[in-house]
Amino acid sequence: MKIYCSFFILLCMICNGCCTTTKYFTFEEDSPGTEIGNLSQDLKIDPAEDPETSFKFIQKTNSIIHMRQIDGLLTVGEVIDREQLCHRSPQCLITFDVVAFSKEKFQLIHVEIEVKDINDHSPQFTRNETHLDISEDAPLNSRFPLDVAVDLDVGDNYVQSYHISHTNHFVVEVGTREDGAKSAELVLIKKLDRETEEFYTIEVTATDGGTPAKSGLTTVYIRVLDFNDNSPTFEHNSLKVQLSEDSPVGSRVLKVHAFDPDAGINGEVVYGFVEGSPTEVTRVFQIDLITGEVTLRDEVDYETKKSYELHIQASDLGANSVSSTCRAVIDILDVNDNAPEISIKPMTSTSDGVAFITEAAAEESFVALISTSDGDSGPNGYVSTTLDGHEHFKLQQAYSDTFMIVTTATLDREAISEYNLTVIAEDLGTPPFKTVKHYTIRITDENDNAPMFSKAAYDVSVIENNIPGSYMTTVVARDLDFGKNGKVSYSLIDSKTSDGSPISTFVSIDPHSGSLYTLRSFNFETLKEVEFAVKASDKGFPALSSTTLIQIRVVDENDNFPYFTYPVLRNDSADVPIPLNAQAGYLALRVTAQDEDSGVNSELSFHILEDEAQLFSIDKQTGEIILKRRLAASCGDVLQIKVSVVDGGREPLSSTATVRFVVTDTGAQEDQVVILLRSKDEETLEFDVWTVVIVGFSGSCVLLLVAITVLTVTCTIKRRRRNFGRDGLYGSTPLSKNGAVGSNVYGGATAFLRNESDSMQPCLYEDKSLDFEEKVSDFLPSNSAVLMMHNNV
Repeated sequence: MKIYCSFFILLCMICNGCCTTTKYFTFEEDSPGTEIGNLSQDLKIDPAEDPETSFKFIQKTNSIIHMRQIDGLLTVGEVIDREQLCHRSPQCLITFDVVAFSKEKFQLIHVEIEVKDINDHSPQFTRNETHLDISEDAPLNSRFPLDVAVDLDVGDNYVQSYHISHTNHFVVEVGTREDGAKSAELVLIKKLDRETEEFYTIEVTATDGGTPAKSGLTTVYIRVLDFNDNSPTFEHNSLKVQLSEDSPVGSRVLKVHAFDPDAGINGEVVYGFVEGSPTEVTRVFQIDLITGEVTLRDEVDYETKKSYELHIQASDLGANSVSSTCRAVIDILDVNDNAPEISIKPMTSTSDGVAFITEAAAEESFVALISTSDGDSGPNGYVSTTLDGHEHFKLQQAYSDTFMIVTTATLDREAISEYNLTVIAEDLGTPPFKTVKHYTIRITDENDNAPMFSKAAYDVSVIENNIPGSYMTTVVARDLDFGKNGKVSYSLIDSKTSDGSPISTFVSIDPHSGSLYTLRSFNFETLKEVEFAVKASDKGFPALSSTTLIQIRVVDENDNFPYFTYPVLRNDSADVPIPLNAQAGYLALRVTAQDEDSGVNSELSFHILEDEAQLFSIDKQTGEIILKRRLAASCGDVLQIKVSVVDGGREPLSSTATVRFVVTDTGAQEDQVVILLRSKDEETLEFDVWTVVIVGFSGSCVLLLVAITVLTVTCTIKRRRRNFGRDGLYGSTPLSKNGAVGSNVYGGATAFLRNESDSMQPCLYEDKSLDFEEKVSDFLPSNSAVLMMHNNV
């Protein structure tokens, strides 16, 4: 069974909105599903206390590590190959950031998982065999570099030792290079004699420090050459120089010099890199064969490689030349040639350059993670990070060169829905490099605003007898929230009218527009006012709502006919007694009426429509029916009139009734005799009629008198002319005052009036004791001025 090991280190900054760093480790090649650690347990977060607890990656880039959302259990997602993931880095880390949400609080967790190396690779030589020529004259302790074995593992699992097969002439010595790699050299410990033994075969084994250890093998074939007395000797066996990373191609890096005391071609020295030198050395540097000057062949970059190790050999041109080697280390010096880089990882994002946070987030809530880096070193790589844009956000250090954007106050989307922030990263180089990155933070809406009506109360007037389904008014409520939180719907609050009917049977409301409609026809006479409440609710969770009061006032319409309440009618008629001796001004009847409407629609006026005898008048306001003149026996036993009552509506309605006054012998009561006070309009109208009658009558009389006079004068002249011829000038007989007069002769006012009275005799009570003056007063209305015409007119 595979042994699983993990450890947990918790670093906690005691402040709101701070970052917690957790460290774990796992081994490469662990099977998927292997547990690494549990964030909820290590951070003392109990998911049972808050069912909403969750753990989420801020930005998941691969599937190597899996995390269970409910409790933050970290497991191996897929088999990890450390060598592929981190190459030969001494430490291999998988880092990511997690946001934990518990108890309405967001917490940032920085997770570092170290992948431990296992000894899964054997050391390997670049060549399976190497050929080496050594002069038999080579001095003792001469050193001959061997190929370096490569092991993809690191640490103790890397190459730790070299061994050679048994030989009496050579031993192997192991050294450590600048980059930490182990190198081996063959050291001559016993003089060679070509004549004795010309070839040697040595097996070199490289062994790592793993358990169990693994090894690699190469074979070295040595040929002993006939000696050339002297080999070139370097002035310095080891050199160390510095090279600025911005040095141009072709720049001189260093120059080596080796001396060979031999003469001729045996003393002519040539230079070159040792056979098998790394390609990164031969690509970047070149050496002059004759001068030994090393120049820059390609650009160097401190951020890519910080140092190079060169092995230079010097050989003479003589036969059986034995070369010597020199080791040169070139350190690359950093210059400020890299601007800082800014990486922003939002807690929640759907697009690049935009972070989202809810407006319900508490103060000092985590919003986004900012990481800065600079490929330079020293002051050139030190980065200062600032945040500009709004005081509602600030930077807070999370770890190393990583910062958090956190809130400094509670947020309100309705006040500010979007923030445009600027992140500035500047290094300390000379001159400094600055990087500016703009970032947008959008506030997501929470349902924190209830819909608000434009009015606290609405007064609506509806004319009665409306058509069911008629539009009344529209209520409007606004919600400052966004999306479904700001979508308003309307509804009626259950209530009842004064008669106990549900309000929902009277009105309806469109849930989307807020328009109110009638469901039935209103009747002012039964229901004058309706009051109810309308609720506006949003679609948020939980939903918020507000109410407004609707007051519907039913406006009266002239839809009711007035009706008589006195006298009591039967078949629209009534019989009312009237005494025979009723005098002019006698109160014959007071009719009363009622109208169910209100206002001007219920203001009533009374009128006489039919009165053949012209005996009665009526007061429009009170309904009092007054006898205009004294009754006469000739008027009959029943006096019938038709009266009407009219309301004051724009389109007035009326009712009529027939009143039959039955003449009785009962005497008139004194309290029923009144003086009829006509309205000004009636007096003016009656005065005008009688004036026209009198003027017309007078004009007729004048014309008649003129005609009689003209006729009389004409006849007299003719008669005198006849008598003049017969009797002389004065022979005519004078007219007698009492002589006969024709029918056309005007006989005085008395005769005229008698004839007029005779024509009206049927409507008068015949009483022989009345003189002419009384008869004339009976003929004329009681309230009119009687024009008495005498004989002298």
